[in-house]
Parts: sequence; C-alpha cells; structure tokens
Amino acid sequence: DDDIDRENFVKRFGSLAVETKTRICAWALMDNHAHILLKSGEYGMPCFMRRLLTGHAIFYNLRHGRHGHLFQNRYKSIVCEEDAYFMELVRYIHLNPVRAGIAKGVTDLDRYPWCGHGAIVGKIDYSWMDREYVLRWFGKREKIAVRRYSDFIGKGLDQGNRPELVGGGLIRSMGGWGVVKSIRRHGEKELSDERILGSGDFVKELLSGADAAARRQFENGNQVKNAIDQVKAECEKQKISISALLAGSRNRDISRLRSDLAVTLIREFGLSLAETARQLGISTSAVSKLLSRNKDMKE
Repeated sequence: DDDIDRENFVKRFGSLAVETKTRICAWALMDNHAHILLKSGEYGMPCFMRRLLTGHAIFYNLRHGRHGHLFQNRYKSIVCEEDAYFMELVRYIHLNPVRAGIAKGVTDLDRYPWCGHGAIVGKIDYSWMDREYVLRWFGKREKIAVRRYSDFIGKGLDQGNRPELVGGGLIRSMGGWGVVKSIRRHGEKELSDERILGSGDFVKELLSGADAAARRQFENGNQVKNAIDQVKAECEKQKISISALLAGSRNRDISRLRSDLAVTLIREFGLSLAETARQLGISTSAVSKLLSRNKDMKE
C-alpha cells in the first residue's frame, strides 16, 4: 500500500462511520491490517465492515490492475466489556505504529495521519471520530483531559505487545493464567468465551442476549416456512399454480387469492409487509393496498 491507498481507506472509513452512525473511538492502519475500536451504529458492525473492506478492495484492485480477494480472511471481531478495557484498548491500538517502529514516540504519533491518536489530542482533524467520548474518560475539561490522555498513552510505551488485549477467553479476561489458577484453587468458576473480552457476568449477559436473538430468528424462520406451506396449500385448493400467483396476474380468482393470503400471512403468521410481499411476488405498497381493501383486516 502507498499513501493514496491509505488516504482512500481513511476517507471511506470516515464517511461510512458518519453514514452508519458508527462511533469510532480508536484505530490504527498498519502495513497489512488495521485495528479498530468502535461502537456499532444502527446498521450493525457487519454492514459497516463489509462496505468498508469491499469498497477498499474494489478501489485497490482497479488502481493496481489486479483481481481477486484483497483480504485473506474475514475480519476478527471481539466484544469487549467497556468499563474494564476501554482505556487500555484505546492505548494499545494507538500505540501500534510506535511498537512497529513506524512512528517514533508519542510526539511523532501526535501528527501521524494513519492513526486516531492525533485526532484525540487535536493535532489532526478527523471529525468523524468520537473524540469527545474518549476524552470524557480522562476529565470533563478538554485541556485537562487531553493532557491526562497523552500522559496515559506515554505510560504504555514500555508495555510492548499486549496479547491479553487481542482476544477473548478466560485467561485474557481474567488478566493472565496466574489469576485463573488462583480462582480455581478457591473453587470459583468464571464463565468465558473466546469471542468476548470481559468478566464472567458480562459474558453471561451477552450470551443470554445472543440466545434470545437466535431463538427469535429460529421462530421467524419457522413462521416463514409455515407461511410458504400455507400459500402452497391454498394454491392447490384453488387449483392455481404458484407461478401464476407470483407472476402478478390480474385474473379475478388469482387477485382474490392473493388478497386473502396477504391478510392470512400477516394476521395469522405474523409476517412483515416486506416478507409477505416476497412470498406473494408483489411490492410492499401492493400488500398495503390489498390490506386496506380487505374488510376483514383491522386497521
């Protein structure tokens, strides 16, 4: 990569952060990878990362006349417990260029363009970074917060690589194997997960939420499957083919069946307008019109 590629990545990174309302707290662009600490927005992190990486890959391939994948594997993502790890992660990420020998100390890092540190201390204008949120961890008044942040960053220069901050799991979350052995000697147990950096309670809370989401997704999948079976059964009963129903025919019998099915799929199966439209081969606005015309459907 050269500076043109890096500039494209950072520009795309910033514009997507604004568009998707993703809060960027720390980042460092290295020679062949990047570190990012973010709070995902309304579109979620997968959408943000997919658009960022795909967009950059297309730009890079066109510019360099190459084809194929630019990134070898899917990005690695870890959920972190904010109170325990936020400040340490900001420091770890922003010191990456120094550890790699690209930037020479904190003073050089202040104006290093391929890292979020310069924006936090006010030397570089990356307005899309959530600078205020980061500084709030160091004080209410900006000038004092910037000084404390800079001091905090400087104190991490001799820490070297921090393997406990690059993944989840029990050993990392507890602060090392010694702590794990200690709590085991006392007969205590701590829930852990390789995708999560945080305490046992934090892991439990996240996994419970994930289980609930998975159950909802499974239930929604069953609803759609049952709805499809209902559509097939009604078509067979009326001697109307699925293809004719989905072709948008205005035949009276087909139109009546489509209208009845729209009501059934929404009222009895709980499908959304969009999913009902997909199953009936029409637009969501057409579904809305069918519902408004059907006297059996409550507004």
